[in-house]
Amino acid sequence: MKAHLAILPILAPFVAAVLLLALRDLPMATRRWIATLSVLAQIAIAIALLQAVAGGEILVYRLGDWPAPWSIVLVADRLAAWLMLATTLLALFAVIHAGAGADRQGRHFHVLFQMQLFGIAIAFLTGDLFNLFVAFEILLIASYGLLLHGGGAARVRSGLHYVVLNLVGSTLFLFAAGLIYASLGTLNMADIARQAATVAPENLGLARAGGLLLFAVFGLKAALLPLFFWLPGAYANTAAPVAALFAIMTKVGAYALLRSDTLLFGPESGALAGLYEAWRLPLALATLAVGMVGALAAPSLRQLAAWLVIASVGLLLTAFSADTAGIAAGLYYLPHGTFAAALLFLMAEALKRRRPASADFFTPERDMPRHALWGGLFFFAAVAAAGLPPLSGFLAKFMILRASAGGPGIVWVAILLAALFGTIALARAGSALFFSTRTVEPPPPGAPVLLVDQHPGEAADPPSGPRELAAIFGLVGLILTLTVAAGPAVEFAEAISRQLAAPELYIHAVLEGSRP
Repeated sequence: MKAHLAILPILAPFVAAVLLLALRDLPMATRRWIATLSVLAQIAIAIALLQAVAGGEILVYRLGDWPAPWSIVLVADRLAAWLMLATTLLALFAVIHAGAGADRQGRHFHVLFQMQLFGIAIAFLTGDLFNLFVAFEILLIASYGLLLHGGGAARVRSGLHYVVLNLVGSTLFLFAAGLIYASLGTLNMADIARQAATVAPENLGLARAGGLLLFAVFGLKAALLPLFFWLPGAYANTAAPVAALFAIMTKVGAYALLRSDTLLFGPESGALAGLYEAWRLPLALATLAVGMVGALAAPSLRQLAAWLVIASVGLLLTAFSADTAGIAAGLYYLPHGTFAAALLFLMAEALKRRRPASADFFTPERDMPRHALWGGLFFFAAVAAAGLPPLSGFLAKFMILRASAGGPGIVWVAILLAALFGTIALARAGSALFFSTRTVEPPPPGAPVLLVDQHPGEAADPPSGPRELAAIFGLVGLILTLTVAAGPAVEFAEAISRQLAAPELYIHAVLEGSRP
């Protein structure tokens, strides 16, 4: 029964999507409950999966019970379980927030939402390169529908850029898979790792070309420099709960890079070992720098959050470029950076509704009176996003710095400067949103007297719905939990790193392990 846990994270969102599509005529309230209960079930599955692999066991599920490398295999190790738990926790609060009204802006929101989770689950659990391509295509179709949810010229324009670039990436993925199959004779990841060590000299060029094309494809998915131009517009112009869920999307690309680097082109891959080494760290540092410069220049909180997503990818891949300690630090930082970015997107939507003239743009409108709650929540989100103490972002950055101590000094300079720029950008945003007021001319004699703190033409503040507050406080709770439980979380991240450093365990489990 334990082996079947590997397929449940894929089946649960798919079944929910089919059910929601079949019951599309039900009231929206019922569909929201079905979607929320589905995500809760997926969280329970992710927790069970995490417990099953916590001791180091690698679960392999062979569809049709065919032996690898001929079968389609699903592989659940510590890394896949860790990322699945982070994804489902994020999805819970995104779907709760969508129930505040965003899901009414178009048809089939919850169907597309579940299909997005379906694609993410396949990407994290598949042990086959072609099925990773299939997962990316599912992600592309579902994310394009979610991105355009609600319509509007800005969403269509940014969505067009998003889909065109990702279709180019899909084409490159097919070329990469073809080159790897032609040179190594397999697309099973474990078998690729085994064949790479003995690749024939005449096929070495093809294998390297295929591996570097994979690096470009995964870099596009992760929004790595210079392939990130689709992200700021796409994330800033879509609905808040969609942008919150999309915070995990770049981590799918980062996961694929990490898996390829440690398994397909790991230290035991012969002439293909370290294929990404010359490219990974320079591009990661450049992505971190450009992301923070973009955050400084961002005109709105939504765009600021989008640029911080890019910067977080740079920091994450910088950590992955270090030794096993750096990978552990990056894996601890990954859920924190995801939750912090999602929280900023939800905060941007809340502040946009409360500033009727300027929305979440950093332009003077009014001092936000009676908003100690939202000011406090923004302060928390800013501290989390900037990686300041005492939250988990600071702990993760400290771990990354410590792991990079023996490497190039530019890594420390880049990380510390990025932290400074991020703090300045978020402080500027808070000042503009909460303390920058527009000049109001005094009323002429005999004009009606306005209430205190009310300006002409301003509507009353919209009420905070329970779903909006539940989603925001839920993400706050996740960040606090990651901080308070730093000890066990870091220990598990270190266990993941040790398992990745021994790819022979993965290879043996897939190619020689017992059938379920």
